[in-house]
Amino acid sequence: MRPDPQVPPIAPPSNRHRSNRIEGRRVSAVLVTVLAVIGLLIAACATAATPGFSGPAGQGPPSVSPSTSASPSPSASPTPAFPITLTDDDGETVTLAAEPRRLVSLTPATTEILFALGVGDRVLAKVEDIADYPPAAHDIPVVATYQGVDVEKIVGLQPDLVIAGGNGGTKPEAVAKLRSLGIPVLSVYAADLAGVLKDVELTGDAVGRGSAARDTTAALRAGFDQIQAATTNLPHPRVFYETGVGDVPVVYGTADDSFVASMISLAGGVPITTGSKTNWEQSREKLIEADPELIILSDGAFVAADSVKARPGWSVMTAVKNGAIVAVDDTIVTRPGPRLLEGLLALARAIHPDAALPSPSVPDAVPSGSASPS
Repeated sequence: MRPDPQVPPIAPPSNRHRSNRIEGRRVSAVLVTVLAVIGLLIAACATAATPGFSGPAGQGPPSVSPSTSASPSPSASPTPAFPITLTDDDGETVTLAAEPRRLVSLTPATTEILFALGVGDRVLAKVEDIADYPPAAHDIPVVATYQGVDVEKIVGLQPDLVIAGGNGGTKPEAVAKLRSLGIPVLSVYAADLAGVLKDVELTGDAVGRGSAARDTTAALRAGFDQIQAATTNLPHPRVFYETGVGDVPVVYGTADDSFVASMISLAGGVPITTGSKTNWEQSREKLIEADPELIILSDGAFVAADSVKARPGWSVMTAVKNGAIVAVDDTIVTRPGPRLLEGLLALARAIHPDAALPSPSVPDAVPSGSASPS
């Protein structure tokens, strides 16, 4: 089994393949407000209970903490001019003398973000990506895999900037080596949903697309708000999102306060988490005690619902008794990039299949090579 490339490095090893934007017009504060109002109207029309689900006794829909809420936060700061100095998610400062034109992407999410911001044509090399998204990135040479990073190849490409996975997502020794050779490295790591949006903007600033990045995050926030508003008054089932399986009886879920847990909350569920912010392994005993009403499989292409029902001890769970076991496209749910809004909608549809839900979107990307907005 190979480590899961979409979620933090402390996440489970994954035994599955993943069937693995955005630049455009600025979303104004007025538009965001209008979208939120529309979302509330939709919610008012979608209050019918979802069959088969009931919240915990005496408990209504969970309140969403500020760290989970996707409400627009003003981001009026202009794209910084070059030269610029940025602080990455590992706390390291990175100085860029000029707008970088030769990029190396060492996370699949970063590759998606760069293409979404219209600078995909600058990407010289990338990390291995089973999903290989977007399709335009298919032929880009691979310089890193799940096992390590080919530092020599990267150095030979003479990049202006390498964007790596923070918090150990890219081998720390490889990052250190690149920096020792004078190659700028920006490490990104989205610990929570706010971190995902921050990293889109940080990446945009680093490549001279800060305005486009802020357009994207504004649209993402607006879409998040629409879906949250549409699910607020619906029943909130207890949801276990399975991110992987190991040797029996090991299964993996979601860590506390992770962006995946926040997504489940926004989609109208009560996330069952591991009890740790760093460990994604789910205790069977705690899972049975939490009694999920819905089990969502991120590895549904490889794990059948019947095999879940046959797991020792799982037959007592409400979700298993009711056959409430569904699969989703894990790539769009757990990859911290511009398709996360698609992932949230997929989660909301899995949790509330009979509800009327909005279908928000983010602006289309400007073609690669077009002039950088300022």
